[in-house]
Amino acid sequence: MYLSNIKLWNYRKFGAMGEIDLAKPHLDLNLTKGLNVIIGENDSGKTAIVDAIKLVLKTHSYDYIRVDDKDFHKEANRFRIELTFDSLNPDEAKNFTEWLGWNGSGADAKPFLKLNYDVKRQADKIIPTDVKAGVDEDGYLLTAEAKEYLKATYLKPLRDAENELIAKRNSRLSQILLGDEAFKGKEKDNDLVKIFSGLKEELEKYFNEVDEAGQPKQGKQIKDKIDGYIKSFYSNDNESEFESTSTDIKSILEKLTLTLKGEPNPGLGTLNRLFMAAELLHLTKSNWSGLRLGLVEELEAHLHPQAQMQVIEAFQKQKDIQLILTTHSPNLASKLKLESLIICNNANAFSMGDTYTKLGKDNYKFLEKFLDTTKANLFFAKGVILVEGWAEEILLPSIAKAIGINLTEKGVSIVNIGHTGFDHYAKIYLRQAEPNMTVPVAVITDSDIREYEKSGDDFVKRDTQTVQQESQEKLATLNGKAEQCVKYFPAPNWTLEYSLFKSTCLKTTFETSVKKIHTGTDWNTDFEKALAIKLINKGLKKTEIAYQIANAIDEDLIKEVRTILNVDDSNDTVNYLVKAIKYATGN
Repeated sequence: MYLSNIKLWNYRKFGAMGEIDLAKPHLDLNLTKGLNVIIGENDSGKTAIVDAIKLVLKTHSYDYIRVDDKDFHKEANRFRIELTFDSLNPDEAKNFTEWLGWNGSGADAKPFLKLNYDVKRQADKIIPTDVKAGVDEDGYLLTAEAKEYLKATYLKPLRDAENELIAKRNSRLSQILLGDEAFKGKEKDNDLVKIFSGLKEELEKYFNEVDEAGQPKQGKQIKDKIDGYIKSFYSNDNESEFESTSTDIKSILEKLTLTLKGEPNPGLGTLNRLFMAAELLHLTKSNWSGLRLGLVEELEAHLHPQAQMQVIEAFQKQKDIQLILTTHSPNLASKLKLESLIICNNANAFSMGDTYTKLGKDNYKFLEKFLDTTKANLFFAKGVILVEGWAEEILLPSIAKAIGINLTEKGVSIVNIGHTGFDHYAKIYLRQAEPNMTVPVAVITDSDIREYEKSGDDFVKRDTQTVQQESQEKLATLNGKAEQCVKYFPAPNWTLEYSLFKSTCLKTTFETSVKKIHTGTDWNTDFEKALAIKLINKGLKKTEIAYQIANAIDEDLIKEVRTILNVDDSNDTVNYLVKAIKYATGN
């Protein structure tokens, strides 16, 4: 069985004003059988989803979980959580017979289990309630035994792995081991009990042993000293007795510490991986007919990037267990299969499965190969600007500053995809059905309508009217690709560099930068033609030129009297960059 769907009404940030309408949940999220990784910017709802699941199911580690005023959306006086479980096998279904529902009919009917947790408050007092199950709106109370079969395994953020793995009363390690078939139901005849029973006898012997001459050995000497005080405190008939700890299996397991062989002082990263490995042992035990669900917040806690990669690869190989993780790590996001991702955005959560996005099979294959750590930043951004090269990536932050916008403060990611295949990335944000995503995605691309062409051994300027017509058609085509939250911002003149050359505000800066980089080229005779030749022959050093222009803009911004003006001029040829920046930042 696995958690297939979670619905939330007025729970934390997932809510709205007015009464709850059960036909319109504020979050309706489908989950996959295996790995589910929830990502998104801070305060986007990742933890709320995990906490809602915990609130209903509780955990094997007996975490303290209760309803709080902060769980209600704003001023709402009621919230509701519904969890649906599917793919119950007969051994699992027998634990919930009286609460099951059925999909289909006859021999094809499949059981499902739906839980609901409906909480109200009145006069700022939270009214006690309990988890119910059943196909109707209200459901029926679950028994304590049924609830045990539904508990989740939970690893909290910034977990204290060392404290969970050391020997202590009710340690998490002892709880995990007690549930394993090696120990469960074998409290008397387990080999570990026999080992500790022998140890108990040896310890008692140590404190009562005398040598061949009848003189007390070291252990008995200690005991005799204590007995001297005991007799004076009580009477000559009393004496002390050393006993080792109880030999029941629980007490024995509480004396165990788990560490990594060959690492006398393991660090937090090592201990964290050990802790997760121990929890996986718990989730994969063979004598369990209940839910196998692991909740891990901030998987990357205490792990360096390479360790993160190793852990997520191992998690993706797990079978027969369900994992729901949250992360802020682009490293992890770049390593995952896209179908496993869930993006939190604007008080909603969006699965990246192929039945929900407009990504095709080829898009998924492409992204699985090319979505690296740098590009994976787009999953955590409040706005995204997709560009095709380094020049745009370098130049955009400086142009943004020139119009009073700091892209970093606005949470905008510039993603350099290195080519013109924007669809692979843009379609991440396009949905098959509502609700749609609201992350503004600006695609900056060249129009690629050449203003010069090669004629024999020379390069000649094309007919102005023809170029204008082709440019208008190309721009109309690109602008027509706008869909949902994705908009295109094409260069009006051939390329970024050609638009910079035509720009009123940046023309001088551009020409100065080009001449500084390409010192061996004659720019004085006909700058425009020389630029066109460089572009056609792919000989223009675009990245270095962009770097020079960006520096010039940055330096100009700190001058008392600025020389680079009117970057925000709507008639300027670089205004398409300004429009893209404003769209991505919500201006």
